[in-house]
Amino acid sequence: MISITLPDESKKELPEDSNGYDLAEMIGPGLAKNAIAITIDGVQKDLGDTLKNNNIASIITIDSDEGLEIMRHTLTAQVLASAIKKLYPKCKLAIGPTIDNGFYYDVLSEQPISTEDLISIEKEMQLIIQKKSKINKSLHNKTEAINVFKHLDEHYKIKIIEDSEQDEDFQIYTNQDSNFIDLCIGPHLPDLSFIGPFKLTKVSGAYWKGDSQNEMLTRVYGTAWRNQKELDKYLDHLIEAEKRDHRKIGKELDLFSIQEEAGGGLVFWHPNGSRIRNIIEDFWKTKHRDADYELLYSPHIALDSLWKTSGHADFYEESMFKAIEDENQFYQLKPMNCPFHILIYKNSLKSYRELPIRYAELGTVYRHEMTGALHGLMRVRGFTQDDAHVFCMEDQIENEITSILNLTIDMLNAFTFKEYEIHLATRPEKSVGSNSIWEKATSALENALKGKNLDYKLDDGGGAFYGPKIDIKIKDAIGRLWQCSTIQLDFNLHERFYMNYIGSDGQKHHPIMIHRALLGSIERFFGILIEHFEGKFPLWLAPNQVSILSIGDSQADYGELVHDRLKKEGFRVELDLRNEKIGSKIRDHTLKKVPYLIIIGDKEVEDNILSVRSQNGKDLGKMSLDELLEILRKEISM
Repeated sequence: MISITLPDESKKELPEDSNGYDLAEMIGPGLAKNAIAITIDGVQKDLGDTLKNNNIASIITIDSDEGLEIMRHTLTAQVLASAIKKLYPKCKLAIGPTIDNGFYYDVLSEQPISTEDLISIEKEMQLIIQKKSKINKSLHNKTEAINVFKHLDEHYKIKIIEDSEQDEDFQIYTNQDSNFIDLCIGPHLPDLSFIGPFKLTKVSGAYWKGDSQNEMLTRVYGTAWRNQKELDKYLDHLIEAEKRDHRKIGKELDLFSIQEEAGGGLVFWHPNGSRIRNIIEDFWKTKHRDADYELLYSPHIALDSLWKTSGHADFYEESMFKAIEDENQFYQLKPMNCPFHILIYKNSLKSYRELPIRYAELGTVYRHEMTGALHGLMRVRGFTQDDAHVFCMEDQIENEITSILNLTIDMLNAFTFKEYEIHLATRPEKSVGSNSIWEKATSALENALKGKNLDYKLDDGGGAFYGPKIDIKIKDAIGRLWQCSTIQLDFNLHERFYMNYIGSDGQKHHPIMIHRALLGSIERFFGILIEHFEGKFPLWLAPNQVSILSIGDSQADYGELVHDRLKKEGFRVELDLRNEKIGSKIRDHTLKKVPYLIIIGDKEVEDNILSVRSQNGKDLGKMSLDELLEILRKEISM
């Protein structure tokens, strides 16, 4: 007999060679009916995997989040891949992982696969699922696994096996009815009867391993859910997200562009987008000056030796652009701002009386992202971090974290983000620094969160190797979470750069370094704002706050008078005197999502008043210019 510990710490006695099926059956028939996999000592396994004495085990059911993930995994690896091979026999299978809310499979196909083909692929998938086939797993050593896929002429699978560091236990899953097989880390559903409703969503191109030097593959995306209600809700969400796509709105409102002639992943800010960026940056600078930060500017390149000292050359080499030689020295574009702020700190010897020292910079950095990973403003090669570094003593950490949290929440609230998901990430297995400093630092982060009454989730072992951190995800208007703010403690760089301060005892001590970004990057945050507001920016952010539309030529002088007064009061205003019908003008400026429209005709000129409409098309009636100014000032101050 073997003894198995369950999550509630109770124990079950099972015969030798028992597996997940046996454990589920022993716990209860209802559980056995819904069981699809098992967790053994924290690792997800197939129900057929054997249990050992003193294992800690729990059953995964189809109605759990883990079960949904496994269902999606099985759907992509055993159903989507099988359907594509049936319809496109000459295609070669690459990889098919799960992603947020769904899955995809990459294939190399001589015959093009388009969005129009998704319907036929879905039909084939339904035929496969209807058989409710059992999925069997077998284990193979490296040589056996390679031979299996050599026989099938699947060279991507062979490459995956050859590149693997393991020599044994390659898992091959087989559909019992069709004999379709695939290489997979698993676990999979025991049979296809557990597959819920699904929908293939799109087709795109993707480079093998994300490297533009490799061949282009076809990627088929899909989503799957436990029931039709969940699927319908998600599809409605996709439609709403598509309406808000920042790339589409950015083009419609003439905010920015990505110019391929200059290289992908580089953002060109157009006048309208630049106005909003300037507003964001001015707001950011004001908030940081008020919080006692010193604002810095630093170079865009540095000697490669600096990045070796900082460790970026080791940890971020693949993300850094290649060095450029000049006079026997090598320079690299900066991937981060940290080393530059450290050099400024080190420029003079600091006393404990000067700490904390807070440096902030809107610093543009460069990352060598793969072409296939680029995505509008969300993933680019050059972006401006709202970066800051605080140098402090150990006993100042908690106060500094509290101050940073206050500043973070204040700024996010200004952009109407008031719902968050916060994670406290603790020490990983590979890390630097003593246990005592990790405990003090983690406790300081936790106390700061508790002091602000902020709910948080513990990300055990999820910290950086150089220190614990707080990550804040903001929830947008349609409920999506975006990672923006991060606060990280660093016990590593002070040793690499020999940073010191003179303590009250007259001796040299290492400062604690806090890395923090509140918006993440200006580019990505702007993309989030576009989608959050659907391009309908609040008055204080709108690139053009008021449009003045004349009905005919005779109102030009009055229109210019109103324009000049609004501009003098500090508002961003546009005067449209085009010889166009007023309906056409209203439509044009409504599509530009201008918050307020002023319509001027002969009656308005005669009575020295304005006809005003709001962005949502509501007629606000007639009012004086002073009355409009009062409305605008009140809205901006909210």
